[in-house]
Amino acid sequence: MRFILQCVSQASCTVEERITGAIERGYLVLAGISDSDTEETANRMLKKVAGLRIFPDENGRTNLSLADIGGSILLISQFTLYADCRKGNRPSFVKAGKPEHAEQLYRYLLETCRREGIGARVEEGVFGAYMQISLVNEGPFTLVLDSEELLRK
Repeated sequence: MRFILQCVSQASCTVEERITGAIERGYLVLAGISDSDTEETANRMLKKVAGLRIFPDENGRTNLSLADIGGSILLISQFTLYADCRKGNRPSFVKAGKPEHAEQLYRYLLETCRREGIGARVEEGVFGAYMQISLVNEGPFTLVLDSEELLRK
């Protein structure tokens, strides 16, 4: 599982001229899912997201978590995070999860965020749709989280 996590002051997702999700301060999370990912992988990734202290405190130091600032999450499924661009000029997506599996885990990520209170609000995109994502990245502060690296002991 791969996440691109961006600290934002606002972010939104639009599909067919309709806003499907919008947040103020918090995280825009682009989530790539592979066939080897499981609910356990998702839980560990979300635990890391919830625990990150990357928002500035009163002294400007990155010391506050999403919960500390009352921030929200906009979670977008993005299979292109598993693009393989090593050969030729057209990316291969064979490492991306099959749609049925990826959508099930995407829904699990959303439900877990909501159930566990990861984010004051949890907004979403539309799985498999052509989406337009707008954001104001603060910092800019962008992290890449890869389950293969996070789960390595």
